[in-house]
Amino acid sequence: MPNAWDAGSAKYLAACGFAALGTTSAGIAFAAGHRDSDPRQSVDAMFAAIASIVAAVSIPVSADLEAGFGDSLDDVQRTFTRAIAIGCAGGSLEDVAGYATPGQFVLRSRQDAIERVRAARAAIDQHATPFVLTARTECFLTGHPSPLAEAIDRLCAFRDAGADCLFAPGISQPADIATLVREVNAPLNVLTAGPAAQLTLAQLRDLGVRRISTGSALARAAFTALHHAADDMLNKGNFAYARTALSGEVLDGVMGKDASEFI
Repeated sequence: MPNAWDAGSAKYLAACGFAALGTTSAGIAFAAGHRDSDPRQSVDAMFAAIASIVAAVSIPVSADLEAGFGDSLDDVQRTFTRAIAIGCAGGSLEDVAGYATPGQFVLRSRQDAIERVRAARAAIDQHATPFVLTARTECFLTGHPSPLAEAIDRLCAFRDAGADCLFAPGISQPADIATLVREVNAPLNVLTAGPAAQLTLAQLRDLGVRRISTGSALARAAFTALHHAADDMLNKGNFAYARTALSGEVLDGVMGKDASEFI
């Protein structure tokens, strides 16, 4: 399940043949000229970006809803209700308390995180629309001294609180992934970024992983291409990037399609 950051990337990924998409809050932020989880980016702006992705394609889209866009349980419920209203087929909830310092997260207490998953589940259950609730723990990204044990404990609790899919971004060792799959006994998502990008689809399938997401990696790869193109022009004095660029005809053919054509 690759993660799109705008309507154009969503259309192109759908045209490639993917059956479902996620969104990436970091990619959306980068495209808007913000850092990941920048407090200057409003919730309304994030939802507008998510809505544009949902509207661009007819395949299911799971939204990156960060930590629920608010501190209260009511905030969590409003966030998931809003995601359902704009047509999302799923959404994820993180167990961090905030993003004040770029790249540094603080875990919520276990009980607080569980209550927030329950709040999301309650909001979802008020609607008849199928919606996949993904609960994620950031144990591997917060410097926890025992990330695997803590992830198992939290994800099992999130499962019991109503999560449909579980996610521990940052896990990368095959043995750890196999242990997590076995212990949580529920569909597990793995993020193929950072060290985990060394794993293959076949390896992850054999480990029992049920879903794969890319996070902001595709958006960052697009910026990498832009970086190399700029380097060609500014420092190498050539335009080599243009020789391998997709043609306007190819992109017109994809972007000119109606959302209903992506099935």
